[in-house]
Amino acid sequence: MTQRRGGRQHRAESSDFGDHRSHPPRHELSNELTALEGTSYGRYKSLRGKWWTGPAVLDISQVQSDPYAPPSRVALHFDAEAADLPAEWHATAERRRALAVLLVKRFKKAAETRDLRIDAGGQEILRRSSCEVGADGTVVFRLGAQLPGHGRRIAGRQAARLLCELLPDAADEALAVGEDEAMRWARHADDVAALREAVAAAGLVAFVADGSMLARRSGVDDRPLEGGVPFAGPESMAAEFTLPHAGTVRGMGIGPGVTLIVGGGFHGKSTLLRALEAGVWDHVPGDGRELVVADRSAVKVRAEDGRAVTGVDVHAFVDHLPSGDDTRRFTTANASGSTSQAAAVVESLEAGARVLLIDEDTAATNLMIRDARMQELVAKDREPLTPLVDLVRSMADDHGVSTVLVMGGSGDYMDVADRVVLMDAYRPEDVTERAKALAARPTGRRVEAEGFAMPRARVVDPRSVSSESRGRQKIRADGTDGLRFGESEVDVRSVEQITDHSMTSGIGLAIEAAVRRGWIDGKATVAVALDRIEEGLGTEGAAELLRVRDVDLAVPRRFEIAATLNRMRELRVSPGEE
Repeated sequence: MTQRRGGRQHRAESSDFGDHRSHPPRHELSNELTALEGTSYGRYKSLRGKWWTGPAVLDISQVQSDPYAPPSRVALHFDAEAADLPAEWHATAERRRALAVLLVKRFKKAAETRDLRIDAGGQEILRRSSCEVGADGTVVFRLGAQLPGHGRRIAGRQAARLLCELLPDAADEALAVGEDEAMRWARHADDVAALREAVAAAGLVAFVADGSMLARRSGVDDRPLEGGVPFAGPESMAAEFTLPHAGTVRGMGIGPGVTLIVGGGFHGKSTLLRALEAGVWDHVPGDGRELVVADRSAVKVRAEDGRAVTGVDVHAFVDHLPSGDDTRRFTTANASGSTSQAAAVVESLEAGARVLLIDEDTAATNLMIRDARMQELVAKDREPLTPLVDLVRSMADDHGVSTVLVMGGSGDYMDVADRVVLMDAYRPEDVTERAKALAARPTGRRVEAEGFAMPRARVVDPRSVSSESRGRQKIRADGTDGLRFGESEVDVRSVEQITDHSMTSGIGLAIEAAVRRGWIDGKATVAVALDRIEEGLGTEGAAELLRVRDVDLAVPRRFEIAATLNRMRELRVSPGEE
């Protein structure tokens, strides 16, 4: 074992973590496993419970039924003395979150076997169930342990080495973090928290620091692209902030209203937008986007052919359908590109989004724009759709909802834009004045809406969103593509701000917890229910969700929860009070 500060890992008697002396000691667990050698695999279930390992309590909460089943679930609980982490490392919630991510990444690196499966996440600093650091310095590691077997027989000696040597050694190695490394993460957490607060106080919706590396290695590798172009914001949009440790940082500030990102293909428009959509999360040191932040309520919306829409007020975008259907309570099992995007915008606003992020590459063209020629060819009274270009200004001016759009094919958005950023070989240029001069030239296009009306409220029927009410209480993530919820499959591929499979799991558990706790009660509007969920998860975090099921999870935002809820095909809603 790695020796840490104070050499406490062997001193069971020095800890007051729970009633550890009531738990069998590690040598008893080792002896028990050795004695099980060659017996039926089902005998592993006798291990469930808590075992005192010396520096920590090992909790074996779930035992797999056979060698081919998902791994058993175990947790190592360290009290503050055993963890031995200086108080300044975990003095704030932000520092604790960053420290937990650092520790779990160290644990994964230290683990010598693939039979210990811990969720170390990616480039984001999220609240994860795999490691939690308490305000008092306690530490919990939660992970899967693949208990070994010879066919259907227990490999007891291998299991003893796995649980009594490799597991505590990996935890000890994780906790043996050096002061320089720990304080680098702690100071980084301080700086990002201060930057978010300063950006909001300056009235900006996003900030991209000069020197940031926005491009990623590939679609499946989220690390920074080697040899990428460092970001350098235009002087006219420069903003400066003084951070506690990094000092003065300078970069591009994006103000409220309507922002266009334009430019030729492959010049970095979508790369910048993706950095902004990822800016709702904090990132690990060395990510390249550490000082790229967006308003926490920013939501990426897109078209999504074939999705279900339930009782959504899309009247501002879709009116007088030939079928006569009421678009104030629009429902379909197979939405088109335009109606799905309209629903996504409305659902995001219902959830509380104050910033919308849209890329024309994934948007429905007919919801984005109707140019002058098409207006002449198809009269407005024969066209149910009102394009976003005629509503986005009112959304900003009348309702305080900002929009950042990547746009390369329609100059009509220059008419409504507050600022226009041209990306040229990954370098941004402020071309607002040029764009306004071009916009002054009439195109003959007519505005097709007087303003944007905020959507009507909805109330969710809790029976329609409970996994237990669907025959089998099963919640399982399929990466970031889907969620198995009861007997239903929810397609979340187009919810682009879901970071990984653990967040998908967290979303499913949050919805189930909301029903069990009465946060979704059949009376509260969607917005109120999300307020309750957010408050509950803000207080309890992963612990609240683990009460539903012990799995690897990351705590999601209200917006990803809402987006998943809205994609459930069994969802039932009723009108909220006007």
